[in-house]
Amino acid sequence: MTSFTGAPWVPTGKKTVQSMLEIANVGSGDIVFDLGSGDGRIVFAAARRGAKAIGIDINPLWILWCRMISLFCGFKDDVKFLLGNFFDHDLSDASVVTMYLLQETNERVQNKLASELKIGARVVSHVFTFPGWTPVLEDKKIDIRLYVIGRSNQD
Repeated sequence: MTSFTGAPWVPTGKKTVQSMLEIANVGSGDIVFDLGSGDGRIVFAAARRGAKAIGIDINPLWILWCRMISLFCGFKDDVKFLLGNFFDHDLSDASVVTMYLLQETNERVQNKLASELKIGARVVSHVFTFPGWTPVLEDKKIDIRLYVIGRSNQD
């Protein structure tokens, strides 16, 4: 279902999830948005690091699943799951945005990130890149990149 607007669901491995959060230095005080959050693994991992985390997914079954898991595991106010297309949601509160989408989707969401995120917000992408943006950090072994909004390396 998510393939119509973002990407098909392909789970991100646990090591990669942890590396994505580490490269962005996610911790308490952060507000993390995961675009196309699927089963919520990035959202839950960010909350375990002390962040407030929001997952956005177009698939109602994933949202229902994640909301049930968050209740049973006691995450309460630390996590939120929003049903819908992430292009329709305001991302301006995010200090970190994570994603594992497709190249075409990254290119489509790039302007939204540049216009809505505050200077200094971190964007972590697994596999796919943003044309014209140079990563601040990257781990080529697991194919993740960190971009920082407002750095001189962006158009």
